[in-house]
Amino acid sequence: MATLSRHSTGISELDAHLGGGLLPGTLTVLVGATGIGKTQLGLSYAHAGSRQERPLGILFDMASRGDSQGHESYAERLFDWNLNEASVKNLQEMQQVFESAPDGNLLRLFQMTGRRVTRRDLDFDDFRDWQQLLTQKLDLAYTYFYRHFIHGVRRVVFDGFEPVERSSDSLQLELLELLYHRCIRQESEWVAREVLRQRFRSHQEEVEQFQYPEEEISSVLLQTSAESMLDHLIEKPLGEGDVLSNANTVIYLGKTREGGKFGRALYIAKHRGSACTEDIIPYVIEEAGIRLL
Repeated sequence: MATLSRHSTGISELDAHLGGGLLPGTLTVLVGATGIGKTQLGLSYAHAGSRQERPLGILFDMASRGDSQGHESYAERLFDWNLNEASVKNLQEMQQVFESAPDGNLLRLFQMTGRRVTRRDLDFDDFRDWQQLLTQKLDLAYTYFYRHFIHGVRRVVFDGFEPVERSSDSLQLELLELLYHRCIRQESEWVAREVLRQRFRSHQEEVEQFQYPEEEISSVLLQTSAESMLDHLIEKPLGEGDVLSNANTVIYLGKTREGGKFGRALYIAKHRGSACTEDIIPYVIEEAGIRLL
């Protein structure tokens, strides 16, 4: 079996620290507080698809409070990339699934402005409403991913996760697990059945024509932490079943302090199946994005 090419992060110096880049078909988690540079790094990874696989990567925003993650403005400023939001209406109609150039490379499904979605924050009725909303939205998510995968997209960036004390409290992480195992990591024909349902037989020829290798699709999760200092992130133990314990690669981004001066640095906590540096790597955020020092 041929060895799959590494997926570049879009930052050549970071690729070198990762033994050549991220491994295709795996999940990478970038962990850090708000404003530490996760979005810039996630967009850099998605944009690097244009140099390797040709199609740009896609984004799936899990934000439930209506907070802006600034994806569009970052993409335009850093890469002159016109990041378009996918039309929920078009996804609902599910017309022309196999046509080229699916509309939009950013999907926002949940706009529950001002409401957190953790098990501790929702009462019984709110939790029931969330489950009903989730059922309605899953079909749209499957269609969004499938349409892009059959046309060559191999990178997904998940964003918009609220910080929680325990991963088991996060309904957003629960949804991620569902999407990751039932869509991202599934064979293309299985995903096609979920998308097309009763129309599957009439489109079986197209399904076979547009098969894609799921082992080439990689995902990057941008997880917001309550901790901002890099030392605290490194020292925090992983809980059983934590998304970090199941990820192939984990990179912490946090603040550092030397005397009276603060800085930023990242640390590769885990990178299974590959050599990687053990160094703490300082970086700065500039107009052009993240630059390692």
